[in-house]
Parts: sequence; C-alpha cells; structure tokens
Amino acid sequence: MLLIVITVLILLLLTIHIVLMESYRQWFLKLKPFSADETFQPTIKFSVIIPARNEEPQIEKCLRSVLNQSYSASLFEVIVADDYSTDNTAGIVQSLQNEFSNLRLLQLEKHLQLKQLNSYKKKAIDLSIEQSKGDWIVTTDADCLVSRYWLSNLSNFIQQYNSVFVAAPVKYINTGSFVSIFQCLDFISLQGITAASVYKGFHSMCNGANLAYNKNVFYEVGGFKGIDNIASGDDMLLMHKIYLRYKSRVHFLFSPKSVVDTLPMETWRDFFNQRIRWASKADKFDDTRIIAVLVFIYLFNLSFIILPVTALWLPKLWLYWIVMLVAKTLIELRFMVPVSIFFNQQNLLWWFPVMQPFHITYTVIAGWLGKFGKYSWKGRVVK
Repeated sequence: MLLIVITVLILLLLTIHIVLMESYRQWFLKLKPFSADETFQPTIKFSVIIPARNEEPQIEKCLRSVLNQSYSASLFEVIVADDYSTDNTAGIVQSLQNEFSNLRLLQLEKHLQLKQLNSYKKKAIDLSIEQSKGDWIVTTDADCLVSRYWLSNLSNFIQQYNSVFVAAPVKYINTGSFVSIFQCLDFISLQGITAASVYKGFHSMCNGANLAYNKNVFYEVGGFKGIDNIASGDDMLLMHKIYLRYKSRVHFLFSPKSVVDTLPMETWRDFFNQRIRWASKADKFDDTRIIAVLVFIYLFNLSFIILPVTALWLPKLWLYWIVMLVAKTLIELRFMVPVSIFFNQQNLLWWFPVMQPFHITYTVIAGWLGKFGKYSWKGRVVK
C-alpha cells in the first residue's frame, strides 16, 4: 500500500514538473528579441540608482560602464547610495565626480544617524529616489557591467510599449571555478523562467541588478511601504505591487543589448548566504501564483532527499529515484538549451547533469533556512 501511494505521488510530482517546465519553454520560445526603432528621439530622463556597500574592487568599472552610455548625459544621472562602507567606495565615487558631472553620491550614515534597519538597501533606494531628478528609476548593483546601449535600448522599449515597469536580463560572468559554473547555470535558468513568466503574465519575477520603473508609479503604489521591513525584495515585491495596478504595462526587455553582467559569489558560503537572502522573501509575496510555484519546486526537490531515506525500507524506490532524476534532468535541459543560447553560455550545458545533486541540495537547504534561519550579508547578520 505504501509503495502504491509513493508511486502515485512521484507520478504526480513528475507530471506537474514536466508541464511547468514545458510551459516555461514554450513561452520563452515565443519571445522575440526587441528591435529598437532607429528613428526614435529619446526624451526619458533616467535616474540610475546603485546601492553600494564595501564595493571598492568593482565600483569604478561598474560606474564607467554606466556613465559611458550612448544615451545623452543630459538625460540621465547616476546616484551611488553608499551603505555605511568601511572601504574606499565613497572615495572612488568622489574622484569620478570630477570626470562625470551627472554622478552623485548619497551616504546613508548622513541621513539615518545610526538608526537600525532590517533593510538598508530599500532605504538606500528610497532616499535616492527622493533626491532623484529623473522620470524613471533604474537600478543595478555595484559589481555589474552594462552595455553602452543599455539606457538607449531601455528608453526605446519604454516608448514603444508604454511600460511602467521593465524587468531586464542579468547573467553571471563565468570565472572558471566549479562554484562559478554552477551559479551561471542556476542563474540563467532563473532568468529564463523570469523572461517566460513575465511575458506570459504567469507570475512576477525580476532582478534588482537590471530593473526600471516609472517614478510616479513608484509613489502611486506607496513605494516600499508595507515591505520596507523585509531584508530582501526591493525588486520582486515592488514589481508585484505595480503589477496589481498595471497588469498590461509590466514587461520584460528581451534583448542581448540589455543584458547586465555581474560576478558570481566567490565561495559556497557566500553563495548560500545570497540564496538564503533571496529565499527569505518567499512567504512575503501577495502573488499566490509564485508562492504555489515556489512551494511545488521546494517539495519536488525535497522528494529527492526523502526517497533515498525511504528506500532503506523499500529498496525498489532506488529505481524510482533514478527515473525521477533522469526525467528531471532531461526536461530541465530541454528548457535550458534555448535559454543558454540567448545568454551565450551554451558551452556550459554539459555540466548541467553533474550539477543536479548540488542544485537539489542547495534548494532544500536555502529554502528551509530562508524561512527559519538567519544569514550574513555584507557584514550584517539578518534574521
């Protein structure tokens, strides 16, 4: 009887996973790369906000890529929100201000007066928006690199589609290490799901490393009010607030010219802390669609941990476990092929089957600790 129940559950989990991944694949394949209108005249004024905490090694490269845009410097400003950095992050920004008149520095310590918060990043963005001069807010991270046509492409897209919120693609730079390759594959899978789900309106997903929204709309939905005490979620939680009011004007900018490159975590410890931080907002979504997907994904991966334990009493389950693992790998690989081609990382796909045990393990651990544990991020312990 127990074997029959387990068999039914396995078939149910596999069927849902296959349908879900195949749906994402079909939606992703329907995406057409954005084609810019070469005759358009840019009019949108952007405020690019970059929260930064102890980013001395990367901040100058990031800022130079953002500031050296094909977009007119009169139409955008860059605000670095320095989050209590103890290194030379602020000094580097101040030095670059001599070269770029549209670069500004905001230092949190001068505004918060040692006030303790649970989400310094949201406060950094919020204060920067208050002082911004642009009509649109664009966010990226201090270790990111953008293309020369990043803002021009974004402006063109907004004017063509009358958007109020735009999510755009991000990929990790492969540094050659095992942990780097793992993150590259894991992240483009998340980005592929993001592009597909936003295109279809299936659920809300985005990444704060490449995000833009209308400033008036930000205030119209109350900004970060109601989510400002949550350590993470300056991207997806805000996206859902805007989506509830403007369902047809929340878009994904599918274009190679709009991809933002960022560095992966250097160690497994840093990687886990990052993913626990991401997972910590999972139960804060009002979007029941994505909660349902996240719960299913967690349970599906958890089953790969439970089955081998159960197989100690029912040896036949080892065969079930192998069949499930092969099926999971094949259906996900089918989805990953077009996604990896878009991100030009298809050369990493042969690693994909090797990464499956690591992916299953991290999903279960990070999901659990995101709900019940705490993590360290940028030198702060967050509960």
